[in-house]
Order: sequence, then structure tokens, then C-alpha cells
Amino acid sequence: MKVKHIIEHLEELAPLHYAEDFDNTGLLVGNAEQEVTGILISHDTLENVVEEAMAKNCNMIVSFHPIIFAGLKRLTGSSYVERTVIKAIENKIAILAIHTALDNAIDGVNAKICQALGLKNCRILLPKTGTIKKLTTFIPKKDADLLRNKLFEAGAGNIGNYENCSFSVDGMGSFKPQEGANPTIGKIGETHYESETQINITFASHLEKNILRTLFRHHPYEEVAYEITTLDNTNQKLGMGMVGELESPVAEKAFLRFVKERMQTGCVRHSALLGKKVKKVAVLGGSGAFAIRAAKQAGADVFITADLKYHQFYEGEGQLVLMDIGHFESERFTKNLIYDFLTKKIPNFAIALSESDTNPIKYF
Repeated sequence: MKVKHIIEHLEELAPLHYAEDFDNTGLLVGNAEQEVTGILISHDTLENVVEEAMAKNCNMIVSFHPIIFAGLKRLTGSSYVERTVIKAIENKIAILAIHTALDNAIDGVNAKICQALGLKNCRILLPKTGTIKKLTTFIPKKDADLLRNKLFEAGAGNIGNYENCSFSVDGMGSFKPQEGANPTIGKIGETHYESETQINITFASHLEKNILRTLFRHHPYEEVAYEITTLDNTNQKLGMGMVGELESPVAEKAFLRFVKERMQTGCVRHSALLGKKVKKVAVLGGSGAFAIRAAKQAGADVFITADLKYHQFYEGEGQLVLMDIGHFESERFTKNLIYDFLTKKIPNFAIALSESDTNPIKYF
């Protein structure tokens, strides 16, 4: 199995297409055609993680965080980033980072937090927009069912909890083949009229290449008329953060103790308690201050995230309690998530879970 095949599997969990623009995901070190002897799953990729991969005969590391974030102008070993990359290159170890692609995935980082806290009725806190597209094409009526079904098989037509969604309109199409054309129907120099079906079907934007490949493969015309538009609809299965509900309301201090134990954190920094029960909980793994407003709008009693600054603790404004549980701690289940997914996809392959502690923050 090659590096590119591992990437294809991970695309099913968290398409890299949906990583944030500021991020640096995908294959950071190595060759996509390289044969993989084993995979090490890690939270971060540091020198000791590369050494662990070597010891376990793994020549590919799948990491949550990217080791290369800002641009590298030289590789002299003068920083921990450069030393890590050099060691990986010298030992032909590929490094793949998945980061915000997994943050945005419906079954990703935030779903694991919700699972750990036992939240129910969970939904995306900040659903993405601009990620749903619509294909419109025109095809002879007799060929419409075949094409429609092939597009469904390629992943088109999924809307929320519904599959095989489309809309069709019958009409009359016309065209006049010119010299050099090789028409399936009609004759050179003559205007041809054909009973056609207009097919309208939505698809996730990361599937566009596959959708077009399917369209061209199964459409009978030499020249395929089609349009692709980006819709304004929010994508309820893609985005940052999640919000859900506890089985039963609990007191704030009891909930603080519960979160500290479940998320295995040495410290919970929080805003002023409000003296009310906690029922609805918003979560966002990693640095999530940008979602405070969304958590309030969702009616959350508590917002759990990390990396809150001093003045940001005021932004709860008496509407909810802000809880900072630590960056690493908010993402601590991530490597297990990746490991569980890959071991199910390729159960007979050598996949190891890193034992290296890469959390740079310690508690006294």
C-alpha cells in the first residue's frame, strides 16, 4: 500500500479540501508513491515521534497538527521544526497532517468531545457555507435514468439526512453539428431537435472532479452542456464546533469536576459561574474564542474550548460560562479517533498509536 492510498482512506473521514485556508494539511514530507511499511498515529510530529516511528518500523506518520506551519526558508537544524523535518527526510518517513480538516468533519474532533461528555442531540455549532454545489445538465430522456443513478453512486444528491435527491424537467433541446464534429445523434449541418431531460443535482464541493468525471463518462453527447453553481445553503454536516445536551441538568461546579475528569486536564480556567444548571453545552477543540458568539446564539449554558485570553472571558456576558480546558486536552482523543478509523479501514495493516507525550504545557 502506498502513501497516496492512506491519504485516500483519510479523505473519507476528513476531506483535506475542507481544511481552513490558514492551515497546512496534507502530505508535508515524503512521496505519495512511497510504499508504506507501517503507520504511526500521533498528535504532533516532533523529533522523538520520528524516532518512535523508526523504532516501530513505520515509515509514515499521520499527525493531527502539522509540523510545518509557517514557511521554511532553510533546513539547517536550527529549530525543532527543521530538525524534525531533516530527521524524517533522512529516514524516508512521510508525514501527513490532517488538522482543521478533522476539526470541520462531522465525526471529527468535536464529535469525540461530545462523546466523552455524553452529549445528546449534537449538531454543528458553526456550519460551513459555500461547500454545496449544484450540477445542471441536459441529456436525452432515454439516458436520463442511467446518468442520474451514476451521479448518485458518485456521491451526488445528498442533502442533510436524505440521499438520491434531484430535480428533473423535460423539454426540447436543439443543436446543429458543424464540420469536424462527431455527433452521437443528428447530422452535420442540420439542426437537430431532441427530447431532453434537464437534471439538477447537488453535491459536496470536494467531490467535483469525481462528479464531472462521472458526467462525461456516462453522457452520450460529444459536447456535454452543463453548469455548476455554488449554493448559499449552510452545510449541516460540516463545520467548526458542536453543541449538544446532557442527559440531565447538573450544577455548574459538578459539571466543572466532571469535565476535568473526563478531559483529563490539570486545570480548568473559567468565567464567573452563573448559579444555574448546565444542560446545553457547546464545544470546540483547540483555539475556539472566535465561536463564543455562536455558542451564546445557540443558547449554550457552557462553552468548552481552549486558549482563551484574559479579556475574552468577559465575552460570556452573563449568558454562559466559558471554560478553557487547555489546547492539548481539548484535542486529546484525536489520535485515537484517527487510529480507530484507519484500523477499521485497513485492519490487517501495521498501524501503531504513538506513545510519545507531545503536550508542551505542564501543570504544577
